[in-house]
Amino acid sequence: MSTAAADQNTCNASGCDKPAKLQCPTCIKLELGAASFFCSQECFRGSWAQHKAVHQVSNPKATYNPFPSYKFTGPLRPVYPLSPRREVPADIPRPDYATSARGASRMEETYGNAQIQSMTPSEIETMRRVCRMGREVLDIAARTIRVGVTTDEIDRAVHEATVARKAYPSTLNYYMFPKSLCTSVNEVVCHGIPDQRKLEDGDIINLDISLYKDGFHTDLNKTYFVGNVDDKAKKLVKTTRECLQKAIDLVKPGARYRDLGAAIEAHAKANGFSVVRTFCGHGVGKMFHSAPNIPHYAKNKTIGIMKPGHVFTIEPMINEGSHYDQTWKDDWTTVTSDGKRSAQFEHAILVTEDGHEVLTRRLPDSPESMLKDL
Repeated sequence: MSTAAADQNTCNASGCDKPAKLQCPTCIKLELGAASFFCSQECFRGSWAQHKAVHQVSNPKATYNPFPSYKFTGPLRPVYPLSPRREVPADIPRPDYATSARGASRMEETYGNAQIQSMTPSEIETMRRVCRMGREVLDIAARTIRVGVTTDEIDRAVHEATVARKAYPSTLNYYMFPKSLCTSVNEVVCHGIPDQRKLEDGDIINLDISLYKDGFHTDLNKTYFVGNVDDKAKKLVKTTRECLQKAIDLVKPGARYRDLGAAIEAHAKANGFSVVRTFCGHGVGKMFHSAPNIPHYAKNKTIGIMKPGHVFTIEPMINEGSHYDQTWKDDWTTVTSDGKRSAQFEHAILVTEDGHEVLTRRLPDSPESMLKDL
């Protein structure tokens, strides 16, 4: 709490009209004036649950960086306040973590590391349908990308498109993630939280879409250009998509999961880039994340052999500079340690009897690809 000048102000705590000189630090940043005064720390703490609502304002001048003392690695900054949590209609079935106080999935914590299971033919048909819906939502989100659009506006479009399909946005409240997709801009590796930042000419942005429908999750993402991007960004994004394809081409019965990372890293390094090691691909279906873990780098020790009916994601994150990363104080946004850009692509893959099927592949009406032949 900050101490104001001696002008007379009244405490904003309910039922208290004492003179007040202490000001809410967030209100000072937002320039909210008289609504920010309290007579004591006790009144401020006791009123916080109600008072914080005044921070949710529409005035664009009222945006702020919630972590001013954090040592950011690159030029990107969070732009708060976050919009209020978007509601999911009551008639839409939810995954087990949707109403959990800490967003934990009981199913994942109990069975997430169990041996990967092959889906039955009926389960595969459901998975195909859900993955197609996920692709539809990604394409809707992609059409909103333009200079000046905020990532929160993209979140709104994704949320509305998801619930219109009677599906639940899988990221919402997953271990307390506050939004319906992840938007990762420039140096953000993954898990960026949609906020009030406007997209700028030359940005690259990854949209990571997940939804839950009929008891199954889908998961896919793609990196897009915003306006006019430089040649190195184009090369990074193109190489990342090629890395994903080289791994997909290896998927067939009998293949080892550990071998995917070698193909990815070899192509990334050949083009002067590095591979993030902190995050990996994963099984997906009845659980949002399950076995197997699929590292994207060479010489990994993951176990498992692909069998027909396995469904999993491959989602390499490729960096311009170092492969090291760190996470902002929101506990989600992971960025490159050197502030250089990162790109990612993700597909959900089914192992078939004679090869594989990309369940989240482009649709006939998907937006035109920025990358020829990919």
